[in-house]
Amino acid sequence: MEPPAITRHRRPFLAPLWVILLAALAIGVLAFGLYRSATTTVVFLVQPLEKEPGTIADAPVSPEGEERAQRLAHMFGDTGGVGRVDAVYVSDDRRALQTGAPLLERLHRAPVVFSPADARAAADRAVREHSGGTVLMVASGSSLAQMVQELAGAQLPAGAQDDPDLVCVVSVPSFGRAHLVHFRY
Repeated sequence: MEPPAITRHRRPFLAPLWVILLAALAIGVLAFGLYRSATTTVVFLVQPLEKEPGTIADAPVSPEGEERAQRLAHMFGDTGGVGRVDAVYVSDDRRALQTGAPLLERLHRAPVVFSPADARAAADRAVREHSGGTVLMVASGSSLAQMVQELAGAQLPAGAQDDPDLVCVVSVPSFGRAHLVHFRY
């Protein structure tokens, strides 16, 4: 007579260990993917430069303002490397266009022009379209305050809306809250 065959199938002893290792691997791949997608967009906000004294409503930039526009182009005009500007957004008033013109000429780019009424939408568009990049935005006082509010959720200090020397730097991470730093140049 033959011995009875084993009819019961045994589960491998290490199966729970393999499931735990596969789950840990999947979590590790997911964490690495999130880490690689985490970017920070840096937005520089500057105001149009001094206007030429006169009676017209949309006055051009003064000669001192033209010199400062050249300085701005020198500050942000590197075409390659780490500190390059990916896009320049300019409001549609004359002084803002003249402020950004030397920089745009140096970078060989066309500006993204927006109206001051659409300042919040322009700020949102800049972060969305240039995620992980560097953007320079030239906007007048009230538009600048709206953009800072949209990007960083913060208010500008009193009197800062009329200061043409003010530069606001907003870093907008893909995860977490934005940070605002402002200085004068």
